[in-house]
Amino acid sequence: MARIGRRIAFDYGDVRIGVAICDPDGILATPIATLQSKNPSLKSEIAKLLSEYEPVKAYVGNPKLLSGVDGEAVAKVLAFTEFLTANFDLPITLVDERLSTVTASRQLRESGVDSKGAKTLIDAAAAVAILEQGLANEDK
Repeated sequence: MARIGRRIAFDYGDVRIGVAICDPDGILATPIATLQSKNPSLKSEIAKLLSEYEPVKAYVGNPKLLSGVDGEAVAKVLAFTEFLTANFDLPITLVDERLSTVTASRQLRESGVDSKGAKTLIDAAAAVAILEQGLANEDK
C-alpha cells in the first residue's frame, strides 16, 4: 500500500516546468503551477511549493522517445532531478511521460481550450498526467 501524504510531479521543459500535486490519499491530482525553467529564483519557487504542500514524494517526467530509448531531453531531466536531489530532501521517482503532453493537449482541446494559446495549461496538465501515472505505479 502507498504511503499516505501528498505527492508532487514535475513536467520539466527547457522553457517551463508544469507542477501538479495530489491529495494526501493519492486520489486526485491537480495542476498547481507552471514555473519558468530559466528563472534565477527557481529554487526558491520550488522550495515555497514544497513548504506549502509538504509532499512525501516527487515524480519527474522521463521523456523517453516513443521507441523507449533515451532522447536528448532525458539528460536535461536528469540534470533537473539532480538539482532537486541536491537541494531538497524528497524521494524522487522518474515516470515514463512519453505521451503526457499529447494526452494533456487532447484533454484540453476536448474541454474547449485552444492548445495553441494555452502552453502553460498544457505543461501543468502534463504534470497531472505524470502524477497520475506515478500514483498508478504505486498501486501495482
